[in-house]
Amino acid sequence: MKNKIALEEHFAIQETTEDSHEYIYPDKWEDIKRNIQGVGEQRLRQMDNAGIEMAIVSLNAPAIQCIRDPVRAVEVALRANDALAEHIEKHRDRFRGFAALPMQVPDAAIEEVIRCFVDLGFVGALVNGFSQHEREDSALYLDDARYHTFWETFAAFQRPFYLHPRNPLPSRAQAYQGHPWLLGSAWAFGVETSTHALRLMGSGLFDRHPELQVVLGHLGEGLPALIWRVDHRVENEPRGYSCQQTFQHYFSHNFHVTTSGNFRTSALQVAIQELGVERIMFSTDFPFEEMAWASEWFDSVPLSDNDKLKISRHNALNLFNLPD
Repeated sequence: MKNKIALEEHFAIQETTEDSHEYIYPDKWEDIKRNIQGVGEQRLRQMDNAGIEMAIVSLNAPAIQCIRDPVRAVEVALRANDALAEHIEKHRDRFRGFAALPMQVPDAAIEEVIRCFVDLGFVGALVNGFSQHEREDSALYLDDARYHTFWETFAAFQRPFYLHPRNPLPSRAQAYQGHPWLLGSAWAFGVETSTHALRLMGSGLFDRHPELQVVLGHLGEGLPALIWRVDHRVENEPRGYSCQQTFQHYFSHNFHVTTSGNFRTSALQVAIQELGVERIMFSTDFPFEEMAWASEWFDSVPLSDNDKLKISRHNALNLFNLPD
């Protein structure tokens, strides 16, 4: 299929490039590094070969979220967003942008949301999980009360918020000790991000802002298969949460998922059954996954042409208010 739109497609600036190094096999790093730093002709050629018309580009992980110095976090976020805006301006018909946000400083994050949406024309924001603030062993999750005003401002723009993974802090990762293969995209990313998403649901965020839309990658970080059990057990073992609806309600009304890095037909079918085809979108997770892998798999999925067109293009056009 041609004319796909992909929306978990990463880039890096000099200050954040090495953040991705630890997740990559040494013999693949130079290729990944070259691809993640390039938002131009080289990337466009790969998009053309994979039938991707447009990519919504975002900063790599954990990037801003792991900068403990709040002043520097703000500075690097601004530089990253300015750099991305320059890339987009050169190929306006092929690229759009997600804002990187310094969540260590909620007021600064609000200012950057406004600047990125109003001045730079970005179509959403992407945040790499929790943010560290001043101390190494600190983790600010997005359900924290300090973000109430941020969410009020963000929701008013009616732009999507992409919740992207990062690893748990070493001090909170005892379950992974001695098994480093469990960290990163193989397992820990999904566990960390699905837990973060459940925190947002349970905090009452979507009761306060029912119009807010959140995107999860990797076909929902396991939640399509598990969300029913979450509701089933909390109903039988109430432990105190602030939300007014079921977790399934929030998942089906406030969340969308992408195919980034999860090219498995059975997983896609589960996501469709739980969310409906209108809340699934095509993505690749470039450069950590090959665009060709994502496209070859998706093009062969046994879905109707109409459903494939929704997932590969129309759902993103609608959610991000993009020109057709």
